[in-house]
Amino acid sequence: MILASTSFADIVLSLTAAGAYLVPAAAGERLAMPQRRIAAVAAWLLHASVLGWMLFGDDPRFGFAPALSVTAWLVLTVYAVEQEVFPQLRLRWGLALLGAAAVLLAMLFPGSPRHPASSPLLPVHLALGIASYGLFAAAVLHAWVLRRAELAMRRATAPAVGLPLLTLERLTFRFATAGFVLLTATLVAGTVFSESLYGRAWRWDHKTVLSLLAWLVFAVLLLGRSRFGWRGRGAVRVLYGGSLLLLLAYVGSRFVLEVVLGRVA
Repeated sequence: MILASTSFADIVLSLTAAGAYLVPAAAGERLAMPQRRIAAVAAWLLHASVLGWMLFGDDPRFGFAPALSVTAWLVLTVYAVEQEVFPQLRLRWGLALLGAAAVLLAMLFPGSPRHPASSPLLPVHLALGIASYGLFAAAVLHAWVLRRAELAMRRATAPAVGLPLLTLERLTFRFATAGFVLLTATLVAGTVFSESLYGRAWRWDHKTVLSLLAWLVFAVLLLGRSRFGWRGRGAVRVLYGGSLLLLLAYVGSRFVLEVVLGRVA
């Protein structure tokens, strides 16, 4: 399961993508803006190539590390789009390190093979789930930036990101709302089409329980914000808690299955 199941071509492509991410992270402001943009786009495209080969190549695989890698790629995609709208965003080196780490982790833990006879609905179900992961990860990232900006304002220091607090807050909860919609669709699809997707009837397990708990936490958060105006540190903590439950639901359970127990699912 660990690296031994990764081909030489996968390793070379993954190392190239990780290296491309590290170029803007290491160079920082020493590179001019056009050069940083070119390096970031090249790394993003290489990361997409790694994911495409991993998920749709000759030996398609999926597991906790590829799920995290796709999530990181989605967050970077969101950031790239946002930066066109809000040029004040300045998180390049941190996100570049995130991309490099995600690529290397997926190289080390490529996951279990996807059976070619699996249901055609399964990729759609996985896509919905991973897309919700990506949106909640974007919400968590914005919430973290929001908290940093609030602390900087209280200490009368220059904020790390030059966006108004209300804009950051709106972005945070827009991503959380979109993630909640996709998570709801994922859970409904998993419940209704469980037998078609996995060849068994719906059942309670760690992934199901944690996913439902995360859904309840997000539902309470969004309802509280809509009806009672929840905001600030308390709302951010609830968002963090729900995201942690969601992370444990799939990524945590797969990590235990693949790495701790060494089993192929």
